[in-house]
Amino acid sequence: MKIQITLTAFLVLALFSCDSSKSVSKDLVTGLTTRGDGLSCQDVYLSDGEQEINRNTFTYGEIVYVNFENIEGFKKKDENAFPGMQLCVVNPTGDTVMHYPDLYADYQEGINISPLLLQANLTVADPIHSDGEYTLYINIWDKNGEGTFEATLDFDVSPDDQIKIENSNLSYNEVYLFSEEENSVIIGNEAKYNENIYLIFEGLEGFQEEDGEIFIGLSLKVMDSEGEIIIDEEDLIGDTGLQPSQIKEQLAPNFIIRDTSIGTAVSCEILIWDKKSDSNIKATVTLDLK
Repeated sequence: MKIQITLTAFLVLALFSCDSSKSVSKDLVTGLTTRGDGLSCQDVYLSDGEQEINRNTFTYGEIVYVNFENIEGFKKKDENAFPGMQLCVVNPTGDTVMHYPDLYADYQEGINISPLLLQANLTVADPIHSDGEYTLYINIWDKNGEGTFEATLDFDVSPDDQIKIENSNLSYNEVYLFSEEENSVIIGNEAKYNENIYLIFEGLEGFQEEDGEIFIGLSLKVMDSEGEIIIDEEDLIGDTGLQPSQIKEQLAPNFIIRDTSIGTAVSCEILIWDKKSDSNIKATVTLDLK
């Protein structure tokens, strides 16, 4: 009887020891869920590259980082860990819209950093679209062992609410601000003097065709906080006919504010209209210049 009790106690301890290499965790604020099997992580969190993010709704064009802080359990070779990291984004129907087989494929000599921080970043842009729901899957594995660590995040994408749209009979997929110097979407309303700023329209459709071409107008107006006009372009395209596919792919009027004496707040208005019908679309945004 005593022997049976001892054996039972041993089996319970053995099962506990095996299970201790596995973990499941969920962030109740963001919904970020992690599962570890052989690999463990002190902290997993979202950030913008500098500050932690405690939400799962992102603005179109935003860059989101998933940070795996002090991840352990790798079978090391010469003190180097050899992680692999797969990133995948799927839509609600289960279709894969983004897939990176191994973000750490270039680290063939391994990584010798302690504590080890692994990081994945996701740019929430095409083929991801605003007003959509998606699921992010990240799978980390040990290339020298069998340990794995997984992260899952359901997230929503919203358009930039700083850009106000008035639309009459035209359709579009995305409208967003883009900085040529930073090579990234401008999130919020902060921009810089001497920065080449694009207000990009993607997927514009609905123009009346004539002999396979469309004829559109494009005006650009920029004013300071007192209503003084800084830039006033009445029609950047003129009478030139364009292929509908050109406009559908991307229409990107741009401007640069060079005069630092005008103050920090400017309002921008872009109007696109169909010269063969009454259809038009207007986008306005206020920028704080730095």
